[in-house]
Amino acid sequence: MPRPPNAVDFWRGFALATIFINHIPGIAFERFTYRSISISDSAELFVFLAGWALRHVVGKPEDPTPASRLLFQLSGRSLTLYAAHMLIVMIAIAMLAVSARVLDNPLLLEWHNAAAVFSDPADTHIGLVLLSHQLGYFDILPLYVVLLLIAPLIALVHRKAPNWLLPLSLSIYLASLVFKITIPTWPTEGQWFFNPLCWQLIFVLGFTLSRERGLGGWVRRNILWLRLMAWPVVIGGALVAWKAWWPDATRVPEPKLLFINGKTFLTPMRVLHFLALAAALSSAYALIIKVVPRLVNFLSLLGRNSLYVFCAGSLLSLSCQIIRFGLRGGIVVDTVLVAAGIILMGTVAWMAEWRQRDK
Repeated sequence: MPRPPNAVDFWRGFALATIFINHIPGIAFERFTYRSISISDSAELFVFLAGWALRHVVGKPEDPTPASRLLFQLSGRSLTLYAAHMLIVMIAIAMLAVSARVLDNPLLLEWHNAAAVFSDPADTHIGLVLLSHQLGYFDILPLYVVLLLIAPLIALVHRKAPNWLLPLSLSIYLASLVFKITIPTWPTEGQWFFNPLCWQLIFVLGFTLSRERGLGGWVRRNILWLRLMAWPVVIGGALVAWKAWWPDATRVPEPKLLFINGKTFLTPMRVLHFLALAAALSSAYALIIKVVPRLVNFLSLLGRNSLYVFCAGSLLSLSCQIIRFGLRGGIVVDTVLVAAGIILMGTVAWMAEWRQRDK
């Protein structure tokens, strides 16, 4: 039997639904996702919850689970994610090729960094396999693969020196910001959209805050005060996003990445705003499940089957982009696409659980 609804699955499902909508640029409903009034967005939430869930897999520092078994389990999960990523990328490339033929528009072959796949297929396919070439909107799973590859190291530090985990992560993060260290792409010049050296911090924060001891325990003991301090940050972030009061990158001091808003490097203002948002809404789940239990059940269904749903959502969002392009969009088209996409994501999640129950 699937586990009952819980806060982690609910918020993970919420993140998946909003990522699906936000991956359809220009759609009318994009303005109703919290990204439009927030410095951070669903990507931070998704990665943070991945770190939170990892701690429950790893267990407590004194857990007797052999390290070799844990390494095997985490490596297997990373391999599964890699295979899933390669599958949806190949399908996405085929979808763009078919659309270009059907709509007689070769410009579709250039969408989302796909041009090199068709103009330089030999090197680009090597890059796709090595994760050094990534399609736009299909670049979060490579980050997740890397995070799970370092998960055994996180688990080892958690067991041997738990108080050092967050300082080590923060040191890597700050060094990446100060010296602008990133992961290059190949064969096209560029960098990973989600820099793993920076995004590992939000992953480790999720892991650390889920613990009953250390920082996680301190946060639980002081959560009321933290919520009161968080709300001004949340409201201030909403005003910044709504009014576009972003810092001028030409005027802030060096190192500039410490002061500007940047998603690739997960700059400090995004991290701080997300943590404030998490603190402010940490008690919201108890109210939401009382008011709209069916919505909680549905989003928890998505969250329990996050890999299947994420893969389906990625392909569905690309399908919606192509359909909007062909039909020129419009509120009616947008409404049908979003409704159909969310229903299909729910269907994929239900089928995944039905298959597990059947086994």
